Amino acid sequence: MEQLLLLLIFLPLLGALVTALSGNAAKHVALVSAIVSLALALAMVCNFTPDATTQFVVNYSWIRDLGINFHAGVDGISMITILLTNVLIPLIILASYQHNYKSQNAFFALILFMQSGLLIVFTSLDAFLFYIGWEAALIPIYFICAVWGGKDRIKVNMKFFVYTIAGSLFMLLGLIYLYLQNPAHNFDIQAFYNLNLDATQQCWIFWAFFIAFAIKMPVFPFHTWQPNTYTEAPAAGTMLLAGIMLKMGIYGVIRWLLPIVPSGVQDWGHVAIILSVVGIVYASIIAFTQKDAKRLVAYSSIAHVGLISAGIFALNTQGMQGAMIQMLSHGINVVGLFFVLDIISSRLKTNKISELGGIAKQAPVLAITALIIVLGTVALPGTNGFIGEFLLLIGVYQYNIWVAVFAGLTIIFGAVYMFRMYQNVMLGKTNDLTITFTDVKGSERIVLYIICALIIVLGVYPKPILQLSEASVQHLIEQVTQKLTSVN
Repeated sequence: MEQLLLLLIFLPLLGALVTALSGNAAKHVALVSAIVSLALALAMVCNFTPDATTQFVVNYSWIRDLGINFHAGVDGISMITILLTNVLIPLIILASYQHNYKSQNAFFALILFMQSGLLIVFTSLDAFLFYIGWEAALIPIYFICAVWGGKDRIKVNMKFFVYTIAGSLFMLLGLIYLYLQNPAHNFDIQAFYNLNLDATQQCWIFWAFFIAFAIKMPVFPFHTWQPNTYTEAPAAGTMLLAGIMLKMGIYGVIRWLLPIVPSGVQDWGHVAIILSVVGIVYASIIAFTQKDAKRLVAYSSIAHVGLISAGIFALNTQGMQGAMIQMLSHGINVVGLFFVLDIISSRLKTNKISELGGIAKQAPVLAITALIIVLGTVALPGTNGFIGEFLLLIGVYQYNIWVAVFAGLTIIFGAVYMFRMYQNVMLGKTNDLTITFTDVKGSERIVLYIICALIIVLGVYPKPILQLSEASVQHLIEQVTQKLTSVN
């Protein structure tokens, strides 16, 4: 079974090479590669035992002198992110079919290259390998945004790059410090878990890791790169960033921060929760003022991720399980929202809310599917967003009732600005611009139908997803609690 994980990680890389050489057939080759990867991920789910063990483990010596191994494996937590990546990548590629990108072979090859980097991040059990995957996922999205983005792409992309590289530097310093503290002198994750760091050491490592992960999520006040980058990036780039890449930060907190520096989390986790909740309220208020629908969705994403972050740092099973399923749900919903806006923008050359209206009369299929996506985003019961946000709020409530009150504003504010956007864009009378709008067809319908089906199925029957991560989450909480008990 270990070959299955190697195949899952490296097939996208092979697909990227073939896609780069495929000329005009690049998008079809990329889609086939992504669908095969999805089939491998589903095969992995079918052969996965939902307990707390790490499965499909591969461990090969890579740089022996430095104790670096190609060590990877899958538990219930990483299985969620593997599913997220392999479900969304084919949808993002198919959603890009409507565009005739210049050098499309390079464009689609970069998406697959990024997929491989993401899968390394989500499965690595060696800190050096994790760092390599972290950087490998950044390179393709940088070029996707810089080459195929909007008119301000260079300036905006540079800010994104500087933020991310600065965060990576903090993380690298933290990893090197942990390596030097490890008597075995290797980067093995279990060796890092077993380190007995004092309070001061845990404090420094906490902040080194938290800054890196908070930039990627992003959490207030490390979010300022996000709205402009989401707006200027091509649609596929925005979907990759919001749907999958920000989950690297969330995963990093769960996998590499909580178990290594539990005392640091105990001492400083309340600051992380406060920043997360401030981000929820701040981003929601800013979303109210947005005139561009894409920027509105970008700010709504900051608010939703703030709730996920608060749930994780609450350090209880409900908050952690809520984060697991909400990572998946948020990825599906935000990709759906950005795809709807991309369809509108590709037809009308604008996403300004004041210039739209009445689209539902001209495009009823788009209007209905967009409504389902909006309902999932605002966490209506019966949709995929509900169960995750419900568990997250319970987790935050168990931490502190007043924090839960402010964190819960994301649902109220989110419903108001999302429904207002939907009303102004889809409902009302058509105008001179929207009177010519045509409904979705072909690949557009396929993507929207699949997203809507996922929203409803996960909302009605979330049990299989929750079961996948339950034992691993419980083990993680027990691991952190035991280390805190032994210290205290």
